[in-house]
Amino acid sequence: MVGGSVPVFDEIILSTALMNQVISFHGVSGILVCQAGCVLEELSHYVQKQGYIMPLDLGAKGSCHIGGNVATNAGGLRFLRYGSLHGTVLGLEVVLADGTVLNCLTSLRKDNTGYDLKQLFIGSEGTLGIITAVSILCPPSPKAVNVAFLGCPGFTEVLQTFSTCKKMLGEILSAFEFMDAECMQLVRQHLHLANPVQESPFYILVETSGSSAEHDAEKLDSFLEQALGTGLVTDGTVGTDQMKVQMLWALRERITEALGLDGYVYKYDISLPMERLYDLVTDLRTRLGPRAKHVVGYGHLGDGNLHLNVTAEAFSPSLLDALEPYVYAWTSEQRGSVSAEHGLGFKKKDVLGYSKPPVAVHLMRQLKGLFDPKGILNPYKMLPTQA
Repeated sequence: MVGGSVPVFDEIILSTALMNQVISFHGVSGILVCQAGCVLEELSHYVQKQGYIMPLDLGAKGSCHIGGNVATNAGGLRFLRYGSLHGTVLGLEVVLADGTVLNCLTSLRKDNTGYDLKQLFIGSEGTLGIITAVSILCPPSPKAVNVAFLGCPGFTEVLQTFSTCKKMLGEILSAFEFMDAECMQLVRQHLHLANPVQESPFYILVETSGSSAEHDAEKLDSFLEQALGTGLVTDGTVGTDQMKVQMLWALRERITEALGLDGYVYKYDISLPMERLYDLVTDLRTRLGPRAKHVVGYGHLGDGNLHLNVTAEAFSPSLLDALEPYVYAWTSEQRGSVSAEHGLGFKKKDVLGYSKPPVAVHLMRQLKGLFDPKGILNPYKMLPTQA
């Protein structure tokens, strides 16, 4: 999406695919130590056998490596419940630009000795060092998972439903995703997926994960009764068995696939204050008019993360000019982030200034110069081009 792992000029590609061994797993603490080339989905299967789950889950879990996940600070579908990798990663082994091995592969939950160096490498996109091993805290596998797919009459109601969700579901709320009517139209048109509820301007997916099926079902039923009774939600369906849960999640997870079948896609991954999250979508529909086939918004509402996508028959320089830097400037005016979870890479490095002040960018350059004075680690990425 941003070209963070794509060679663009004279780079040498380094693969960690053969570094795919689990080093250790502690059955009491749930701490997994593994090499950076382990595929996320394979790690998920491994810890599931021990009664645990990985703290992150991504659509690309079948191919992405845990080292790359950490290097990009990947977010994903479990962020609302378990937070970012800045919290769940306990330690790292990193090879620095001069070949020095930095072994901070601790499995301690608490270690308040000096600077927390691992945090520098989480989300650094490989520009400060090469992550070779990871220590990560895995939560216990939930005994009961429920998914509710609901229709909402407006975005105001989506926000109010989220607020009600947090109050009534509390500790069992594990995901709150939203999508607009155009997203539903595209997954139906291109993927032939059925809409399980009546047509609505917005749809939300609520997931609960807990230790007691009876307790969780009771809390979810109370929430749904409240949401339907007050008009926040107009229709809904609940999945408790694995087949229906996967069917409901597919409506949200396969939006990207449907967009790709609709034409050329302009993709933006931004964070905004929750109350302004959808305003940019409606603004762009007016701004772009018939030049765009579809302008859609969906994403992780619980994290304030909007996936804004615009489709057209083919790439158009004039359409790109209408989108950029307008989208970035609009986001900056709301004190948002121009990259919520996909990083900057090569394609977005020059828009860093829309989210970070000059002093912060200067400090980042100093860190890069300290760790990689010759500029050999993932060059041309993340930091703005210097004049």
